Amino acid sequence: MAIFNKIRWIYSTYDTTTIMRTSKLLGVVALLATHANACQRERHFHHSNVKHQGVSPTPLTPHESTLVEAISNRTLSDWSYYYTHGAHLAGKNFSMAQWTADRWAENGIDSSVVTYNVYIDYPISKSLSLTYANGSVFHPSLEEAVLNEDSTSSYPDRIPTFHGYSANGNASAEYVYVGRGQQVDFRRLIELGVPLEGKIAISRYGGPFRGLKVKNAQEYGMVGAVLFTDPDDDGNMTEANGYAAYPDGPARNPTSVQRGSVQNLAIYPGDPTTPGYPSKNDPLRADPSRVLVKIPSIPISYVDAIPILEALDGHGISGREVNRTRWVGALNVSYSTGPAPGAVLGLSNLMKNTYAPIWNAIGVINGTNADETIVIGNHRDAWVVGGAADPNSGTAIIVELSKAFGALLAQGWKPKRNIVLCSWDGEEYGLVGSTEWVEEYIPWLTETAVSYLNIDVGVSGPHPGIAATPELHEVATETMKKILWMDSGRTMYDVWYEDNEGEIGVLGSGSDYTAFLDHAGIGAIDMGSNPSDIDPVYHYHSNYDSYHWMSKFGDPEFLTHQSMAQYLALLAYKLADDDLIPFNLSNYAVQMSLYYKDLISAINSTSETLDTSALEEAIGYFARCATELKQLEHQAVKGADNELLAAVNHKHRDFQRGFVSQGGIPQREFYRHVIFAPGSDTGYAAQTFPGISEALTAGYTSLAAEWVQKTANGIIVAADIIKP
Repeated sequence: MAIFNKIRWIYSTYDTTTIMRTSKLLGVVALLATHANACQRERHFHHSNVKHQGVSPTPLTPHESTLVEAISNRTLSDWSYYYTHGAHLAGKNFSMAQWTADRWAENGIDSSVVTYNVYIDYPISKSLSLTYANGSVFHPSLEEAVLNEDSTSSYPDRIPTFHGYSANGNASAEYVYVGRGQQVDFRRLIELGVPLEGKIAISRYGGPFRGLKVKNAQEYGMVGAVLFTDPDDDGNMTEANGYAAYPDGPARNPTSVQRGSVQNLAIYPGDPTTPGYPSKNDPLRADPSRVLVKIPSIPISYVDAIPILEALDGHGISGREVNRTRWVGALNVSYSTGPAPGAVLGLSNLMKNTYAPIWNAIGVINGTNADETIVIGNHRDAWVVGGAADPNSGTAIIVELSKAFGALLAQGWKPKRNIVLCSWDGEEYGLVGSTEWVEEYIPWLTETAVSYLNIDVGVSGPHPGIAATPELHEVATETMKKILWMDSGRTMYDVWYEDNEGEIGVLGSGSDYTAFLDHAGIGAIDMGSNPSDIDPVYHYHSNYDSYHWMSKFGDPEFLTHQSMAQYLALLAYKLADDDLIPFNLSNYAVQMSLYYKDLISAINSTSETLDTSALEEAIGYFARCATELKQLEHQAVKGADNELLAAVNHKHRDFQRGFVSQGGIPQREFYRHVIFAPGSDTGYAAQTFPGISEALTAGYTSLAAEWVQKTANGIIVAADIIKP
């Protein structure tokens, strides 16, 4: 599940109304989001404090040079080839889990495979037909074309198109185009008098997480959902603009289909039947209905969507009259709502629901300070045989990272802090492997975890981006200055700044950092490198996310893989081995002040009155404590006072636990962080001060006031932890 397609997705995933609302609530500077799902994630940004300047690479220490020199684009290509030439759907990839652990062990890292028994489903059959008013019938293919040039597209065990955790069922009804399936889209349809009850929804991808599209359709009385990818989301790189389609060129193959989960991640991730506790040793199973949809859904290609949308032309309200941003796409249809009298979709979906093992590979490098731990993770499971970008660019990078750390270990090096490498299973279904692991080990993680480093879609294009909690902003950007980016002759920092204008994403959800940050209060960074508007289209969750695509279009020489691996290695090394954990807690206060200004703007845009003085005072108190702690940091480092240094490091390690001390957000108790959570109507994109913001948006002023105090209390707890 990926990071930011710099230009292509600017404003492509949010309509104007939502942008205005969320920019007030969240201080959105830009929506540089690609990946509108768990691997394709939406990002919100705040300006960082970094200043742009052309920089020469920062000199490396001997250990850093060892790490950088150990990382090879050739072996990264080898690892990628291995992972992308065998099916590795969640719960069906034990050999890859063991292979990963074996590679780590070869590099001197104590490694094992950990099993969880989770609720999961697999596709059996599906069908879709369009019956016209005259009785003729169109049967979409529902599968992606086999390409001679791309060998894995023809594998006999290739995985069919489907939605994970979709409901079993049959539906036959007239249908309505619902745009991107946001709540505001449905409200607009109701306002226009378009009938929804008993109809089937057809929706574009983009905007909210796909599971929320299906849930929203269900809540408005619809009986099924069909989702398609519109080439409008591909920026300039389209056949309409003269570019050949994959495999002959960089544009989207018209038959590509985005698979994916429809679990409601906005409520909680992980095994739907074990919310808040691990799926180990025959656990008590809960009713999963809070997070699983009840109507069937299937994904289709845009070439299959065209006849279905064409049949609505001239019926209902035209797309232009609907007047919703991102409603009208790039296909040669009117994007009318329908329904069209007599035009009926027949939809059938059959899934096998079961309990099955999934496997996390875990590798441990013990540090000299056993009570401090850096966790580094990436998921291994994919919806397709390939998955060259999602997730196996990140998987290849972590195998290469183990090789680089192995080179240091062979020199007798031992880090100051524990380093734990994690290869997660089940991420695609709903962050299952990482969530179950966090739920099992949360007491130990609470006591020792310093940071979680996530690299999901490590490479789907040449433009680096990061999203991180504020204490990591400075170390993350300074580390970029040590990396020569690909063969550009420039540092990663310069390339990143040019692409992102110094903006660092705000974490919500959509990848494996979620349980660490939002549930356990462990700071995190998510990193990757993605395409721009003029780079080859990345076929997200498609058979064409393959080694062939990567080696021809995505990263032909695996140089982006190499630079991202070097970046992760140096960042992990610094966090694990510096005497002083390199956090900037004053920046946390700066960022909270920005979030607070956005909250005040949101309040002022309503007729409500809300006293937020307690929150403002708490942020000020945190800022003062952070300033005092900085003085103590200087004293500990300058005086080489090991006892004082340990005390300061423990404050750095522990402070964020204060933000999860107040209990979970109402109706979404898994999400306990008072500063960050995924939006309840986006599933991915971050919402700051979520308890307050969601209550305010819903019009519950008394609840918002309650969460002002709870949020302030959480900040005070965090401030008391760092107070000297």
